[in-house]
Amino acid sequence: MATSRKWVKPATPPNSEINVTPLVDVVLVLLIIFMVVTPLLEKDIEVRIPETEDVPVEQMPQDNNQLIVKLDADGTYSINTEPVQKDEYVNKLKRMLSAKSKEDRVVFFVADDKANYGLLVAAFDGAKQAGAFVLGMATEDIPAAAAAGDPGAAPVADPGAAPAPAP
Repeated sequence: MATSRKWVKPATPPNSEINVTPLVDVVLVLLIIFMVVTPLLEKDIEVRIPETEDVPVEQMPQDNNQLIVKLDADGTYSINTEPVQKDEYVNKLKRMLSAKSKEDRVVFFVADDKANYGLLVAAFDGAKQAGAFVLGMATEDIPAAAAAGDPGAAPVADPGAAPAPAP
């Protein structure tokens, strides 16, 4: 007995189009997941930025008692343009700071670009050992007249230096 196969013709032709409904469902679920997770990934770092104000040079208060420590490229220390030996640095700074109140014990540092970083850190440590309350780092070289405490001295530009950028 031979059975013959019969082909049944479907009522509708085959659909060759992509069904986008599941695709849209998956995309929306991923979108919701990313929307929920993204705020959790943000980690804020609190940074205190100091407020700045432009003060013209002629209005800046002149303090003849400022201590300015300069570190030269060859490793020599100077306190207010007076050279100081490394072994005398802390004691001399301690004597100068002891005459001031705690809040007025401010020491500014000016380091040459070619100065040894380790010596600069040693100068910071020495100033803290001497009793400095605030340490400041100057970004520009202070002229000799201003460092010596001359209140009428105006900053003198180095003729060989490049001009300062405009603010």
